[in-house]
Amino acid sequence: MKALVCRELLADYAGVGLEEQALPEPGAGEVRVRIKAASLNFPDLLMTEGKYQLKPELPFVLGMEFAGIVDALGAGVSGFAPGDAVAGGNRIGAFSEYAVVPAAALRKKPEAISFAAAASYGAAYLTAYVALVRRGNLQPGETLLVHGASGGVGLAAVDVGRLLGAHVIATSASQAKRHILTEYGADHVLPDAGFRERVKELTGGRGADVIYDPVGGDVFDESVRCIAFDGRLLIIGFTSGRIPSVNVNMPLIKGFSVVGVRAGEYGRQFPDRGRENMAAIWKWAEEGKVRPRIHAEVPLTDWRRAFEMMRSREVVGKVAIVM
Repeated sequence: MKALVCRELLADYAGVGLEEQALPEPGAGEVRVRIKAASLNFPDLLMTEGKYQLKPELPFVLGMEFAGIVDALGAGVSGFAPGDAVAGGNRIGAFSEYAVVPAAALRKKPEAISFAAAASYGAAYLTAYVALVRRGNLQPGETLLVHGASGGVGLAAVDVGRLLGAHVIATSASQAKRHILTEYGADHVLPDAGFRERVKELTGGRGADVIYDPVGGDVFDESVRCIAFDGRLLIIGFTSGRIPSVNVNMPLIKGFSVVGVRAGEYGRQFPDRGRENMAAIWKWAEEGKVRPRIHAEVPLTDWRRAFEMMRSREVVGKVAIVM
């Protein structure tokens, strides 16, 4: 089987290559899945250089989440049968024609969405759910400001914010992408620089109640200037490359909270809530209430093009690598 393997942590994916590997056998409690599609996430790029908090032992197969068909069951597995359409993730191993994962890491794929959409759904929408529901306590009628809104986790936050009844303001660096954000439920779409005064104008001077920031850097700095009293500034990541800081007198004077969001770790720390989170987002998918957007489907053999699409920030939504 073909698999995309990282053997060295080097710039420009120089340590990454497509290899032939033996077909893995599932052990007790495990399932082998014939992968139909896998989702490319920004952490995949970071892991090729050792810049992500998860640092798997070398060599490792890249890819955090996938969708496919159950191919074989290990001993003691119940609830799945060969031929079932499933979606799941195991943090690594998805960019491969087959993967063996714990049965607990899988769930049935909703009929309402494609394999590419199912593969691209979990991480982005779980991040949005944990951020907005669990950590941000977003309420109907509140103003949500979403940065990096054309990316996978940003577009998911726009979609979830709309579903939760918020007034959504989205920012994007690309003028060409902004009409898509309106289609996804953003009430207003702004450039990702110089948004401060416009946000205050749109909120009658109050500012945004919840700010969802996967960008960091200058975007974070400007967000501090347009957050409402009792607001929640949610830290999702730092795709700009600069980790910002804030003088603590600003949260004191303006009465806002700076809240870290790690959706996967939240579920590991609070397993019951983690299961509730997953059940909630997949119920939305089954009911057709959310709209994961696939920017492109790229063959595994052309993986470098997919990586470059994400690095150059041309993607609106998610890129799926298909087998």
